[in-house]
Amino acid sequence: MFTEAGEILVVDLDGTLLRSDMLFESFWSAFGRDWRVPFLSLAALTGGRASLKRHLAATSAVEAATLPYDPKVIAFVQEWRASGGRTALVTASDRDFAEAISAHLGIFDEVHGSDGKQNLKGDRKGQFLEERFGAKRFAYMGDAKADLPVWKRAAKAITVNSPAALRQEAERVCESVEHLVTDARSVKPYIKALRPHQWLKNVLVFLPMLVAHQLDSRTFLMSLLAFVCFSLVASSVYVLNDLLDLAADRAHPRKKNRPFASGSIPIAHGTWMAAGLLVLGSLLAIGISPSFLLAMSTYYLLTTAYSLHLKRRIVIDICVLADLYTARIVAGGVATGIPLSVWLLAFSVFFFLSLAAVKRQAELIDSADRGSLKASGRGYHVEDLPIIAMIAVGAGYVSVLVMTLYVNSPAVMQLYAHPKAMWGVCGVLLYWITRTVMVAHRGHMHDDPVVYAAKDRISQMCLLIILVFVVGGAMA
Repeated sequence: MFTEAGEILVVDLDGTLLRSDMLFESFWSAFGRDWRVPFLSLAALTGGRASLKRHLAATSAVEAATLPYDPKVIAFVQEWRASGGRTALVTASDRDFAEAISAHLGIFDEVHGSDGKQNLKGDRKGQFLEERFGAKRFAYMGDAKADLPVWKRAAKAITVNSPAALRQEAERVCESVEHLVTDARSVKPYIKALRPHQWLKNVLVFLPMLVAHQLDSRTFLMSLLAFVCFSLVASSVYVLNDLLDLAADRAHPRKKNRPFASGSIPIAHGTWMAAGLLVLGSLLAIGISPSFLLAMSTYYLLTTAYSLHLKRRIVIDICVLADLYTARIVAGGVATGIPLSVWLLAFSVFFFLSLAAVKRQAELIDSADRGSLKASGRGYHVEDLPIIAMIAVGAGYVSVLVMTLYVNSPAVMQLYAHPKAMWGVCGVLLYWITRTVMVAHRGHMHDDPVVYAAKDRISQMCLLIILVFVVGGAMA
């Protein structure tokens, strides 16, 4: 390993040693703590990129121990040192971050980074390294086009997961080149980041059409367009939420494997994904109707407020979650022009309040099993479990009560040939809600309750029985 390249191995941080970018890491960490960060960051940027990095380093709370490092790069550095060579971490990221990471890993002899005035990147980094170690007296490990001026001055260039075009450029500017591939590129993490399994919730936009028995092709098409629009915007929100929750996800035994938390997708890509999905969804919403665009805008603002702050406020968080479910039903009514009944709205508010409480109940059970006294990133403590379970059961039972009152209303007499069959729906819902709370209580629910229900065999059977009652009641 220790060869003609010289005795110093200089390693870049972002995208090389780290499967992430500290500029984006610090921005999303700071944004998750203070909604004013985008505006404050623009003000800091007037002093240059180094000034912005210093500002974000001071306002964020990034833990060096939880960052997604590349184990193969770490092994390469350790082997270099074992062969007698020296190592240096030199990065355009803020020096405070570089020093914290170096202290955590313990594999570097010296550390250099941007200092709030000088942005140590590209040609400036190349000049710095040449002045410190001498021309052609160091090997440099990097991954980006900005590293070409550094490789030009290096005795050896080591590329990490670089595209073919960049590898060719490195070979052109440096005589000795080694290519290190530590990750196989795949589209799967990007698909996973969209959380397509969560699109199941968006089926709620079809509910106004089904409840009103308006099954014509136009109504179905408008509901379908609303479903696609909601899926795009919801995925944008999921990406945003993952970026804001990086620290909490990395501290969680399962969520640490999410694409952004694990580093399988660069955070910079996530930033553009969130924006791109939102733009596509907005364009589709405009095509449906101005009223639907307003409904989608309200949903997005509410869910963004939830991600930034409201999810940490007890009681408010589950009320907002219930409203976000109900918003899908409202949007389905707006897209199709079907007026929503008070019965449907009342049922959905209480039913989804129950599911939101079950979700928090499951998180608290999981926290208790891991020995934590509170759910990460939430405002609840393990001692709150009895109250959360009570809310889940109580709200669920009230939703069933609303359903029983609806069964006796004139609206059911008009829509169903055999309205008494709807009593079967009430019985199944009563059983399912009770069982779902029990499943969460025993620690067997690790997903959102809606996603869990889609995978659970008994829940699937309950849905089938409900459909039998509904269809049987509607048939003349």
